[in-house]
Amino acid sequence: MNAYDSERERTFEALPPAHGRGFAQSWWGRAWLAALESGALDGEQVRTGRRLARAGAVGAVSVRPGRITAVVQDRDGTGYRADVLLDVLTDAQWDRFLDLTVERAGHVAALLDREMPPHLVEDVETAGIELLPGLGDLEAECGCDAWDHCGHTAALCYQVARLLDQDPFVLLLLRGRAEQSLLADLQARSTAVPTEPEPAPQAGVDAVEAYLAGHVLPPLPAVPELPEQPGVPPTLDTEAPPPGDVEPAALETLAARTAAQAHALLAEAVRGGAERWGPARALTVGEDAVRLAAGLAGDGDGDGDTDSTRSVLDRLAAGTGRSREQLALAVRAWRTGGVAALAVLEEEWAVEGEALARARAALDTAWEEGERPVLRVRGNRWTAAGPTGQLRLGRDGRWWPYRKERGRWVPAGDAAQDPATALAAVGSEEAEGAEGVAEALS
Repeated sequence: MNAYDSERERTFEALPPAHGRGFAQSWWGRAWLAALESGALDGEQVRTGRRLARAGAVGAVSVRPGRITAVVQDRDGTGYRADVLLDVLTDAQWDRFLDLTVERAGHVAALLDREMPPHLVEDVETAGIELLPGLGDLEAECGCDAWDHCGHTAALCYQVARLLDQDPFVLLLLRGRAEQSLLADLQARSTAVPTEPEPAPQAGVDAVEAYLAGHVLPPLPAVPELPEQPGVPPTLDTEAPPPGDVEPAALETLAARTAAQAHALLAEAVRGGAERWGPARALTVGEDAVRLAAGLAGDGDGDGDTDSTRSVLDRLAAGTGRSREQLALAVRAWRTGGVAALAVLEEEWAVEGEALARARAALDTAWEEGERPVLRVRGNRWTAAGPTGQLRLGRDGRWWPYRKERGRWVPAGDAAQDPATALAAVGSEEAEGAEGVAEALS
């Protein structure tokens, strides 16, 4: 990837055509494309953009804070300047991002290896900072005068997904900070010696005055700051023998997961999001068991875990009628997409009526003529001929990629609105968790 770099702008040479490959192999690249595909009002324009990008119609790409720009050649050879805009982070948000990055030693190392750590993205989201774009965040401007995403701006987004695969600092520059200045700030924070601030004096009120003014209610105290991490439950490893029907390891696991969930709910409430919540469907026993297993270390198979963790995993598997191998697959699906991904793994349903019509339309337009693979359908599962992979349709209309490992179909990546994008993820050799599940199935 050749690029001209300055402190506030990077220009990347035009990339060759992308025939026969997906545009995003990394999880952050796929998140970028999900923001485009779910936010564009005209799905046909998105598919046109994918075809233009695949044909190599996108010229050199300029990336600077808040804007990416390129000239895109239309099918008739006419060139249009396409711009995609994304809000930059404020100085306060960058300070918080830098603080969270240096808190874990692996975050900086991952960025230097051109990887975007998923835990870092989760941490900054908890702090109210959206690093990756979401629905409607990618604003389009084009010389063809389209008012929403057209084929030219969509093609630019697909090309940028390829750049993001190779260098996540492209996203950080788009959000407002260049690589060198960002690394310098991280270095300064890593070497700074923290100082303990002096405790503020506690204000008090004379008891007599408080009694005489008892009819006047004092103002409520300020909301305390959100703790950096969930609380750590007390250990139950004592000399006293537990009752016969209580397993300390299982109880510690429940307490730790409850603390993590409480911290996430409090973070949402502190940043003003609690009023947006509607009544959520309660998880079933089987779903909640997978959620608990996903919160433990490892891949859900127990390899490399402590004896207490393996004991908890055994109970979760047995209590929901799963084998340990099935629980490992369920954990992998849950970490990919929660309840929706778990349902796609474990449920097979008949696609009929309007849902079938939409699925056929999506499959018919996903590939160029002559490029569509041969697909064998059974229920909501379309299996490609040969070792290519499998597509599973969720009840929300999204397509989930699956690959065969050790004779079983396993999740291969995030869901996509476009079946071609989902199937392309099957070929990625870097699919997260593949090695752990393969060991679980051995």
